[in-house]
Amino acid sequence: MIGLVASRADRASEHIAEQLLDLADWSSRVDDDRPDARGGGTYHRLHRAGDAVELRAFDDLHIYLDDPTAAFSERPDYLVFLSRHSGDTGPLLTCHFTGNFGDAEYGGASRAVAPACPGVQRALVAGFDAHAPDGYDVAIEGTHHGPTDLAVPAVFAELGSDDAQWDDPAGAAAVARVVLELPDRDAAVHVGDPADPRHLVGFGGGHYAPRFERVVRDTAWGVGHIAVDWQLDDLGNPKAHPDVVDAAFDASDARFALVEGDRPVLREALENRGYRVVSETWVRVVGDRPLGLVAALESDLCSVDDGLRFGARAADVEGDGGADSDAGRDSDSAADGSADPGDAADRYVVADLPDDLLAAAQGIDTDRTRDAVEAHTVAFETAESGTRAVGEAALADPADRAALVDALADVLREKYDDVERRGGAVVARVDAFDPALARDAGVPEGPKFGRLSSGEPVDVDGETVEPDDVRSVREERFPA
Repeated sequence: MIGLVASRADRASEHIAEQLLDLADWSSRVDDDRPDARGGGTYHRLHRAGDAVELRAFDDLHIYLDDPTAAFSERPDYLVFLSRHSGDTGPLLTCHFTGNFGDAEYGGASRAVAPACPGVQRALVAGFDAHAPDGYDVAIEGTHHGPTDLAVPAVFAELGSDDAQWDDPAGAAAVARVVLELPDRDAAVHVGDPADPRHLVGFGGGHYAPRFERVVRDTAWGVGHIAVDWQLDDLGNPKAHPDVVDAAFDASDARFALVEGDRPVLREALENRGYRVVSETWVRVVGDRPLGLVAALESDLCSVDDGLRFGARAADVEGDGGADSDAGRDSDSAADGSADPGDAADRYVVADLPDDLLAAAQGIDTDRTRDAVEAHTVAFETAESGTRAVGEAALADPADRAALVDALADVLREKYDDVERRGGAVVARVDAFDPALARDAGVPEGPKFGRLSSGEPVDVDGETVEPDDVRSVREERFPA
């Protein structure tokens, strides 16, 4: 069940609630056990896509509410606070989680955070993108203000940023539609497997958090609490407040951190607490792959940040549970916050890549070479910012290496006249213009070299030198 919290002290909230009631066929009910000011009296209930949605109104401003969970007729899976957003940001639809990394100035308790629901935030952002009226931007914000003492996960869905928008029917209707569509978007508290969700805690950056917004929009991961720059200032030295750091991870159901900027003290504090600090590249490359498999591959090869990339054969070693399965790993976390590799490494073998052959193929057709490597590997090491395969690879089957060599040999055929496997190598031959033979025939270097190379005969001291006279077979051998 989804609990919707409206505030009579917030006219944007009331406006969104009015639009909600106009957009769906709600049933009206009366709760005589609670006063109107605390969510009792008349409330509204709706069933949508198999989920119950219940709307309750409270007198107090959201940020100062005590936990409203008990007001609902059944315990909600999560709460959505319908709220205004205030700021100098122009028309804006935004969402965020609640808490205070330092002193509580606007509701809630100091150095406390509420349970987050990264999966619901993802659905809200997708809905805002779909329904934002012309002229409205969409954003997520860092964690701020109360309430903090909540029994269930919660998120603020906000209409901003001043009087014109709070009274705008189109803006209020957009927020209402997005909230109503949460069941249709399969919104859930968790992103991915609830037993091992793909959640990050964010640190650093401005109040409106574009890096973390990109993660929400463009990757298979969700973002829980975000301690932006000003909240980190309020927190102070993270080593002095480990309980607050732990609370942010616990409330986000996360064990990975994404940090904006260098922040060496923060990074060290997070790693000392057992959380893994990852990069945006890591998040994008890992995607929805099983984290146990990723941990095993990073142990056996190199890390994603050092160039590990994944091939198509990764799907063949992920097990039957799909992209978010626990195949091949223990459910516990390793010391660095990553998944325990367990027996995931038993699903592949590690082999050297044929580096000389790869380099030759990459020099002929970079895209085709990369496609060949990806098609025949579980994962592989790279250089030059992940653009060139080199080093070692994980294979689902030892025979895949021979298949990769054959595919690379096919690339060489774009340049060479004859390519064959021979004695543990790929041997490539080309019949081409030989400058040494041309010199022996008395041809001066210059334009006549070019004409012979292009297949045209030339005259030298009254004698004709044919192109075939100055051609030879050149052979190159690439260990396979």
